[in-house]
Amino acid sequence: MKLYYHPVSTTCRPIMMLAADSGIDLDYQVVDLFTGEHMRDPYQVINPNRQVPALEDGDFRLTESSAILKYLADKAGSPAYPKDLRQRARVNERMDWLNTGFYRDFGYGLIYPQVFPHLRRADETVQAGTVQWGRDKANAWLKVLDETLIGPANAYLCGNELTIADYFGAAMLTLGEVIHLDYSAYPNISRWLANMKAGPNWAKVNEPFYQYFVGPYKDQKFQGL
Repeated sequence: MKLYYHPVSTTCRPIMMLAADSGIDLDYQVVDLFTGEHMRDPYQVINPNRQVPALEDGDFRLTESSAILKYLADKAGSPAYPKDLRQRARVNERMDWLNTGFYRDFGYGLIYPQVFPHLRRADETVQAGTVQWGRDKANAWLKVLDETLIGPANAYLCGNELTIADYFGAAMLTLGEVIHLDYSAYPNISRWLANMKAGPNWAKVNEPFYQYFVGPYKDQKFQGL
């Protein structure tokens, strides 16, 4: 199986984590986001969305991080995507929660407009309003995540067992480290992220993310939480 990916990508890192933890053998093909390779042929033929990741398994091609995680976990028989109907439904629910309201406001409202020039609003008043809106909405989502979805008793997003929802969510939350977000006001989130970072493959998989995405912004000022 071939995975078209970039190692700093928020949507690729969860797949890399699952593969590393589960011993899934993937042929990794880098698509260089920094040079715009994803916007040109031949990659835009592979994925007309012009985004990573994309998975090829023989003549079967699959896009979207959430779908690829589920496919690979099922194919490998990973306990990170449980077979029990209700447990699986809970994992799906958490992943949908992350991928819709949360990531929209957290990523595209708060973080990306501050980091990527092509997502920065041309008008400074509009830019400030966009980021403030993203900040307010992100804090509302983080409160739900901290107090309700994780809560004081759970080690992970769906209870005390690691699931693909955790891989998916941890990549999104650590994206906040690019703009130096401090999660200390959310103790359950902080504890959960510590659990994820203690995993045996976290450091190796995420090394490029910290080197090439977090590192270059370490001295810049951003609007935080």
